[in-house]
This record gives sequence, structure tokens and C-alpha cells, in this order.
Amino acid sequence: MKKVYPLIIFLITFSVLGILYIQMSWIKNALVIKQDEIVSDLEKTLDDVTRITQNSFINSEGFNPNQLNEYHKEIMLASKFTSQAISVEELRMNIVQAMKNQGIKQPFEFCVTNIFNAPIRVSQGFTPDMLSQCIYTRLTPAASAQPETLFIYIKDTKNYIMRQMASMIIASILFTIIIISAFALTIRTMLRQKNISEIKSDFINNMTHELKTPLATISLAVDALNNEKVIHDTEKIRYYSGMIKEENKRMHRQVETILQAAKLEKQEDLNLNIITLNAHDTINKVARNLSLQIQEKNGQLILDLAATKHLIDVDEVHFSNIIFNLLDNAIKYSKEPLIIHLSTSVNNGMLAIKIQDNGIGMNRETASRAFEKFYRAHTGNLHNVKGFGLGLSYVKTMVEAQNGYIKLESILGKGSTFTLNMPLSRTDTQA
Repeated sequence: MKKVYPLIIFLITFSVLGILYIQMSWIKNALVIKQDEIVSDLEKTLDDVTRITQNSFINSEGFNPNQLNEYHKEIMLASKFTSQAISVEELRMNIVQAMKNQGIKQPFEFCVTNIFNAPIRVSQGFTPDMLSQCIYTRLTPAASAQPETLFIYIKDTKNYIMRQMASMIIASILFTIIIISAFALTIRTMLRQKNISEIKSDFINNMTHELKTPLATISLAVDALNNEKVIHDTEKIRYYSGMIKEENKRMHRQVETILQAAKLEKQEDLNLNIITLNAHDTINKVARNLSLQIQEKNGQLILDLAATKHLIDVDEVHFSNIIFNLLDNAIKYSKEPLIIHLSTSVNNGMLAIKIQDNGIGMNRETASRAFEKFYRAHTGNLHNVKGFGLGLSYVKTMVEAQNGYIKLESILGKGSTFTLNMPLSRTDTQA
């Protein structure tokens, strides 16, 4: 299954790139075709300009162009034609008419030159540097002794083509974005489902291990109670029955942890008993309860409770659990000799509680997901660190439910630092 996901992602990515390539090729070809159409329209425009201008000259000579045959027209134009017989404005109107016939509405400038390339008719905005970018046509027949050439400079040809293609290009880009977004969403969903599947498998493995251990202990204790030597020994009966009771409590706590996690899914179901609490007193109390665990690790907990204000409005039970979980987490992932440094300070109206350890630390990916429910860093098949991956998720949920926030800084191999910020009580703020 692990090989399927990379293959699917590769195929989807390859398909998207293929669609993008085809789409870009299509747009490029469409622009070339449109440009060829424009060139063809301009060539027809030049033919129309020549015809209309020649007819204007014949009219200026007092003849009706429709009453002359082609031979007489050719003779007259070859011997007499000159654009000077036509006003600049009339010449402009002739060009406008020819462009209108081909559906071209671009602004333009023009110039007519004689046999010596000297301008004899020039529009107001025409400049010599436009000549190199002009389209042109001969206004006189090929047999004329005084040839004249019309140069037309059409402004913003590229923008004109883009405007002609704008609707198709925009639609193409829009649908391409939709396709890419759909593919990205598909890949994201697949990866998310993959992560959920991995988390579920880890959770089942952890839960199986955590429940199997006390069950095995209970089973051994029951077998011991049925032993003939133990049945008549009151002290041993108490010992083994106490062991069964403790392991039963342990399983109950584990089940309760899972049920509590399900309840925390909806914060509106939380019943918080908010009171004004001395945070330093609670921290000291939790520290005393964890002293044995710290001693077993040959470690020390350094308390630096320097905050000048330490009254906070919180739920006492949940706040105690928050501190307990953070310290317990530091103990679980510690290196010997364990050193935990807990300090308090006041920061922008908040009580900042910093818990720093010298444990195994986390890489960037693990740190970014540390507060996710059921998530635990992969440690192979080792089960030296027990739990369901619910502790930090509970901490974050309860901190935010009480208007606080928590952040994590960690360096792999060097330890982690959790900074818990809880709003100070109004009574302590005003004091």
C-alpha cells in the first residue's frame, strides 16, 4: 500500500503537467492562427485601400469609376495618379473604410511616399521611426512612372490580438486553475487519509499494548492466588489482590483517557469550574506528586517561580492536569541524568510558565504535529514510552478553552521547551 500512494501522486502530477502543456500549446497555436488571420485581414485591407483611393482619384478627375473599363482605369492611373489630388482627411477616411470592411478597429497613422521615398501625404501623428513597423502597398499601378507607396502604422497590434483572444484565454486559464485545484485537493485528501490511517494503526497498537500489560499482570496475580501456598497466606493474598486492584485502576484510567478525548472533541460539552487559583501553589503540589518518578530517573526538577503575579482564573483540576501532563511528558522522553527547569514570569498580562527539559527532543515534523490527537513520534517497535498520544492534545484543548495558549520549541537530541501562557486574574492584574 505504501508504494501505491507515490504512484498515484506521480500519475496525477504527470497528468496535470500534461494538461498544462497541451493547454499552453493550444493557446500558443491559437495566437499564431489569430495572428495569421490578422495578417490576412491586413492584406485585404491594403487591397481595399488601394482600390478606394484609386476610385477617389478618378472621381477627382471628373470620371465615374464604374463607367470605365479596367484598361482605361489602368491607363489613367499609370499616367496621372497622384495622392496629392486627395486630401489627407479623405485619405484617412479611405483607410478607415477599408479597415472597417475587415473588422479592424485599431488606431493608426499613415504616410504616402513618392519614388524618392519622400513623404507627400502624412498624418498628424506619424513619425519616421514608425516606417520600419508599417504595412505598405503601392497606390499606383505597376506601369506607373511615378510610383507612390502607402505606409500604415497600426498601433498596439499585439494587444489587439490579445483582446480578440481574451475570453478564450481567460476561460482556459480558469478551467486550468480548477483542474489543478481539484488535483491538489485530491492529493491533499489522500495524504491526509494516509496519515489518519497511520495514526489509527499506531493508536490501536499502543492501546493493545497498554491494555495487554495490566491484563497480563492481573492474570499472573489470579494464578498466584490459586496457588496452594498463597491461599493460606493472608499477607500474600492482600499483596496480589492489591496488585489486581491497582492494575484494574490503571486500565480504568486508560479507558477514561480515551473517553475524555472523545468528549473534548466538542468544547461546548466542557463543564469548567473557573476559580481564582494560585498557580505557584498548584505547581508545587504537582511537583511533589512527581518527585518519586523524577528520583527513579536520577533527575531533578528545578523550580524558578519568579513571577510577581501568579493568580489565574482557571479550572483547578484541568490546570493541575495540564502541568502534570507537561512534566510527565518531559519525564517520559528524558535522558539520564534528567534535568527539568520550570520557571514563571509575567508577560503582557499573562502568566508565562516555561517547562524546559534535556530530553530526546523532536524534529521539525514531529514538533509541528505534537499537539495532534493520537499522534506519537515513531520509535520503531519500542514501547518504552507508554501512552496513546492524547496528553498534549488534551493540554492544548484545555489551555485554549481557558483563554490561554501554548507554544513548543524543540531541537532533536537536545530537548524541548513548552511555554504555557494563561491570563492573569483580574484581581491580581489590578493589584
